[in-house]
Amino acid sequence: MAADRAHSGAHPGERDLALSWSARVSLTPRILAVNIFALALLAGGFFYLDSYRSRILDSRLAQASREARLMADALAAAPPQHRDKLVLTFARDTGTRVRLYDSRGKVIADTREMGSRNAILVDPDKEGWQQDAARFLDAVIDTVVGAQRAPLFRERRGDRGLEWPDVQAARDPAITHASVWRAPDRTPVITAAASYGDGTVFTVNNARDVTQTVRVERFRLSVVLAIVSAVSILLSLFLARTIVRPLRRLARAAVRVRLGRAREVVVPRLPSRRDEIGLLARALSDMSGALRHRIDATEAFAADVTHELKNPLASLRSAVDSIANVRDPELQGQLIAVIRDDVHRLDRLITDISEASRLDAQLSRAKFEPVDAGTMIDALLVQRRERGVERRVRIRFDRPSAEPLLVLGEGSRLERVFENLIDNALSFSPDGGLITIAARKDGGELEVRVEDEGPGVPENERESIFRRFHSVRPHDEAFGKHSGLGLAIARTIVEGHGGQIMVESREDRLSGARFVVRLPLAGEV
Repeated sequence: MAADRAHSGAHPGERDLALSWSARVSLTPRILAVNIFALALLAGGFFYLDSYRSRILDSRLAQASREARLMADALAAAPPQHRDKLVLTFARDTGTRVRLYDSRGKVIADTREMGSRNAILVDPDKEGWQQDAARFLDAVIDTVVGAQRAPLFRERRGDRGLEWPDVQAARDPAITHASVWRAPDRTPVITAAASYGDGTVFTVNNARDVTQTVRVERFRLSVVLAIVSAVSILLSLFLARTIVRPLRRLARAAVRVRLGRAREVVVPRLPSRRDEIGLLARALSDMSGALRHRIDATEAFAADVTHELKNPLASLRSAVDSIANVRDPELQGQLIAVIRDDVHRLDRLITDISEASRLDAQLSRAKFEPVDAGTMIDALLVQRRERGVERRVRIRFDRPSAEPLLVLGEGSRLERVFENLIDNALSFSPDGGLITIAARKDGGELEVRVEDEGPGVPENERESIFRRFHSVRPHDEAFGKHSGLGLAIARTIVEGHGGQIMVESREDRLSGARFVVRLPLAGEV
């Protein structure tokens, strides 16, 4: 049941790639099995050899019938005193043993008795082991291919000619009959009979050449099959080596990554391979690297969170411990103010930490839609002015035209980017300073600039200010007003939208910082 539930919950793509019984078998035997199956098709040539032998025997049967008919016609036309000489001539020319039977089945002429040694059957017990092996292979292959087994050839006595099926059938003058028998050494014996006048001519031929021809073809096929089998097995092992071994290395590395046994698990990249396995190796290597980077970032983030939370907690603990021992109302008020500030700072830290920790996962699931960045910035500035801008700082938005500045993204997240940049510019701006926001299309990107008139960002700090909890604050700003996560959150959101954020000096050489955000335009994604 557990397996069924796991399968039913599988991804549709996994179900498309799922295998049944073969999924339990390693790739190496599967590759070998596929190639062996192809070899089995080639081995089907032995069935063709059986058909080839059958066609040869059919041809020999027809030939034996014609020869018996011709002999019978010649004997019928020849004078009786010439029959013995004629029969010997037939035996010599056709290579057969010829016998003549009378109407009662008694032999009246036999070329064997006349000195002709045609159609002598071989005693298999007197042959070498090679012939025994050949006959054994004949029997095995005949059994495998289901070849029909001919009856064993046995000689009849001279007065029992009618026991031969061919002689019995040939008593009808219109019939010429031929049969195939099996000699003791498994070679075919072909007999044929035809009637003439008051007698029957009966021929016997041990067609050993048929067996020899089939064995030669079988040997050639076996050699081809052996060579192809060896090459196929070697290629299968080579294929298994080039596929299975790197996959096993990758699997072992992936297991080590999963178990976390080693801090730096090296996943082989297989740079020399340009096939799918090489792509898989490099993808797994990149994935493990990204995973290590994510783990390192998570550990560093956890350490930073612990450090950042300890400061307000220590201050809060000290104020709480002290307030019970202080009787002066003025000092109590100061301690209460400290407690209030620490609580606000903790609340701000926890809120920003919660958002920063969930930001990557939320962006990966977010559904991006076309967003007009120009309208969004206008709305942010209207809200900011309605709340009142502190220290008489002015904010100006330079928009080239009323055309939409569409980017693909999540509106609330992009709004947080520009809000954080405006908050950052406000905190660094002097009293009565000017913050300038400019937006323009640059090729396939939207470029938004946020400039202030503050002290600017030192060149050696322009990358570190985007790290979590790193902040370069004005000297006169009260401690704990910012969590140090605003710019880090802004960078994460911008990069999650396929864009870039950076800080640079102002081109007009005035003091202050310029933050530049680049986002792909909606029509260019």
